[in-house]
Amino acid sequence: MPSRRDMLFFLTASAVAGGASRALASPPTATAQPDLRGAIDAAEYRATPESGDRKTRNLEQMIEQAARANVPVFLPPGTYRISNLTLPDNTRISGVPGASRIVYTGDGHLFSAENVRRIELSNLVIDGGNRRLGDYAGGLLQFTGVDEVLIDNCEIGGSRKHGLQMERCGGRIERSRISGAAQSGLYAVDSTTLSVTGNTVSDCGNGGILVHRWKKAEDGTVVSGNRISNIRANDGGTGQNGNGINIFRADGVMVVNNHISDCAFTAIRANSASDIQISSNQCRRSGETAIYVEFAFEGAVVSANMIDGAANGISIANFDEGGRLASVTGNVVRNLTLKGPYQHEVGFGIGIAAEADTLISGNVIEGAPRWGLQIGWGPYLRNVVVTGNVVRKSPVGCAVSVADGAGTALITDNIFQETAEGAVLGFQWEKKVSGEMAGGGSPYAQLTVERNRIS
Repeated sequence: MPSRRDMLFFLTASAVAGGASRALASPPTATAQPDLRGAIDAAEYRATPESGDRKTRNLEQMIEQAARANVPVFLPPGTYRISNLTLPDNTRISGVPGASRIVYTGDGHLFSAENVRRIELSNLVIDGGNRRLGDYAGGLLQFTGVDEVLIDNCEIGGSRKHGLQMERCGGRIERSRISGAAQSGLYAVDSTTLSVTGNTVSDCGNGGILVHRWKKAEDGTVVSGNRISNIRANDGGTGQNGNGINIFRADGVMVVNNHISDCAFTAIRANSASDIQISSNQCRRSGETAIYVEFAFEGAVVSANMIDGAANGISIANFDEGGRLASVTGNVVRNLTLKGPYQHEVGFGIGIAAEADTLISGNVIEGAPRWGLQIGWGPYLRNVVVTGNVVRKSPVGCAVSVADGAGTALITDNIFQETAEGAVLGFQWEKKVSGEMAGGGSPYAQLTVERNRIS
């Protein structure tokens, strides 16, 4: 049975800063508490006036011994200036929230681990100082092939690349604050049973939370309860950058209950991601489309989201690339604009757009300055049902494609108010070709339009 001295390794702030070693002055007050002095005298790891590399080696040695002994390392309040630390399996490092500060000194990476079972970091401030990262390093913290990465109540800031990069990892990233990354706050690729919950990600150069895969496959990441804001698109493009949450080729992902604001492009963007659930999110002031489900996907649920301020509200797109099969229900979309970050072939100012095998029901759209609803585009229309929606203050309530090759649509039981140019109109691409159809009697065999009310 291990002694109380074996339960926790203890590194004092003075040991790292270069002062004399000291133990805690007062004894534990409860019999269950461990002796914080640890099994190794902290004097053995007292910093010297030598280089930062020596300090890093001392800390790395202590972490390795603690991992072998299956105990955590505790960092008391202080500043720890280190770099190029490779973490062994079973690493557990904890500190005092807001007071135990790890500062990257540059020339490589800060923390990394590869092909291990478990890494745990908690209650730490991790500061990259915007210092250069090595060409091999994708992020300030970089983990590859780690079964469980557990990061809780940490602050990660000032990375010249991604704040946290994970490849082939599982685990939980929770209650942490990531800011000031030149790329994205969190980049997770080829994840397994990863949860990203309750974090704050802000002021990043190209993305907030990215869940990607090298090849399209089951992923299952849950992105829930995060607050994401002020995401730029410093590297430009037409949607690969500037997104609050970006899901790419990752199937079975849930994006729920997040608050996302002030993104240069999209609040939530799912590209080639099948069986995705996007529900109960707040999306405010998006520079492009607030919620985008695009390219080669099959299966999407977009429900109960609040969208206030965007160029477009919700887009279920790219039937030409295999994008199909969605349910868009119970969303509120309002306060859109005609202005977007690039020239778009369809244009901006559209509330909800869909093309194939999609139900659009129970949504409220107000203030879409072009079209409230866009159903199909050219020949890309098949099996779209539009029912029970409210569309207000839009020049065209519902623009439905009647171009050659366009398929079936059912538009019934909707309410249109203040749609000056028409409630339900047929379009061949961008050209209006029909009169008002909202009241019924569609001249197009593939369209059923009935029981709509214009008020």
